[in-house]
Amino acid sequence: MDTHEYVEKLHDTQRKDEKNREQQGKRTPSAKLPTKQHSNNP
Repeated sequence: MDTHEYVEKLHDTQRKDEKNREQQGKRTPSAKLPTKQHSNNP
């Protein structure tokens, strides 16, 4: 896999993570923090 493919995949994953985080936030606001912290790790 080349760098461009990796970045595309990474961005796609980040978009999904954001959607999941928004949905979690509506149910349980406390779920936002651990999810956000985890996504910052490489």
